[in-house]
Amino acid sequence: MNHPSGLSAAAVQVYRLRVTHPTDSVTELGCRAGLPPEVVVAAESELTRLGLLRTSPAGGWVAVGPETATEELVAATEHEILQLQVALGATRAKMQALSAHYMEARSLRSARGDIETVRGLDNIRAVIDDLARTATTTVDTLAPGGGQGEQALSAALPNDLRVLSRGCQLRILFQDSARRHKPTGQYVTRITAAGAQARCLSHLPTRMILYGDDCAVLPIDHERTGLGVIVVRDASVLGFLRWLYDHHWSQATDFFVDEHESPLGLSSVEAEILSQLASGRTNPTISAELGMSERTVARIVAGLMERLGAGSRFEAGVRAVQLGWVS
Repeated sequence: MNHPSGLSAAAVQVYRLRVTHPTDSVTELGCRAGLPPEVVVAAESELTRLGLLRTSPAGGWVAVGPETATEELVAATEHEILQLQVALGATRAKMQALSAHYMEARSLRSARGDIETVRGLDNIRAVIDDLARTATTTVDTLAPGGGQGEQALSAALPNDLRVLSRGCQLRILFQDSARRHKPTGQYVTRITAAGAQARCLSHLPTRMILYGDDCAVLPIDHERTGLGVIVVRDASVLGFLRWLYDHHWSQATDFFVDEHESPLGLSSVEAEILSQLASGRTNPTISAELGMSERTVARIVAGLMERLGAGSRFEAGVRAVQLGWVS
């Protein structure tokens, strides 16, 4: 069993004996300790590595106090840390020296009318991190697809909290089904506690992030967001995207407010599914647009058909229009 210091029991015993018997041979010290010579040699090697035992010029050994040995070990480590800190400081200084050049080039890149295409997940994250870091007024997000992925939420949370800490306004618009996704709810709780606003709507047109009146980030293909994004800085396009966002925001309800039922007894999700059903949409299409599982959509569709007394999806759509449930 090892000593609390981490030394073996034999090393502790040899250390004690070397304090009082520095000139004993290995055999003599082994006799005093009741240890075989090879165990004494191994213990002395263990003590030497830690600086607790040194050979004496006059012969024999010198036992060094733990405090002295510790100071010498720590001094070597502190020297290595100091060298690393110097290297880190030099690297930081070199990188900061590029800041002015970067900001100047970025301002040129941000000229109105400019549209930038960004591909690759790492590149997309770098652009979004940069835009979030330099945002000064507002950041508004459309987040379709229901509950968001936990990895995406973890990546977004630090950026969002930094944006809020600088006094920026942060608004996020989710689809209604996100209310039932626990990780998304926990994320919204964190950011709203820091001053953000979050609302829900049954249907959102596309994924989008607006950074004040400076730029917007949209997917190249809203159905395959992994293909890449475009960063838009054109004033006329930004004006339309701002109107689009504010229009949807004005129709949405607070994330933590329960969905209100319509006078017909339909929840907002049921009303949206029924509207899409009347338009001839299939369950997979409805599922993708509302960010819900196909099983959930199928269950709600079956319930609506039963309430309408319809034997088919087509008949359900016709009856819903006849009864005024959908326009």
